[in-house]
Amino acid sequence: MSGQTSAAYLIAPLVSWLVAQGLKYFINSHGSGQDRWRYLYRSGSMPSAHTATLVALSTVIGIYNGVGSGLFAVASVFTLVAAYDALMVRRSGGEQGLALRKLLEQSPFSKDPLPHHALGHKPLEVVAGAVVGLGVGIIVAISITF
Repeated sequence: MSGQTSAAYLIAPLVSWLVAQGLKYFINSHGSGQDRWRYLYRSGSMPSAHTATLVALSTVIGIYNGVGSGLFAVASVFTLVAAYDALMVRRSGGEQGLALRKLLEQSPFSKDPLPHHALGHKPLEVVAGAVVGLGVGIIVAISITF
């Protein structure tokens, strides 16, 4: 495998993350004047940049190494664990953080400003991230190969 082809393993996840974060900014920042630039790097929301990044990497590995390779299996398991975490663990933690924030808002001892909470992802946000990652992974792999 050439060095140029090897670069796809880094380029696809990076581009996929940038695309997902850019989409997140355009989808979510309208109408919120304060802190709207934070959507360029904030976790949570539509689409899942974590999922996009890992699906892009898995896609490139699948194209170059084959979907039957051990490396693709490892990347796929890693991707599924991260997607599960975004949907279940981080989502649950985010909902608990939101409940805690509401309690702090009512407390006379609350700190100003209140801490940020990230909700994790809804299933559609993870699926959208996967679609972004798949598309970017394919485009990068094909572009670099030719």
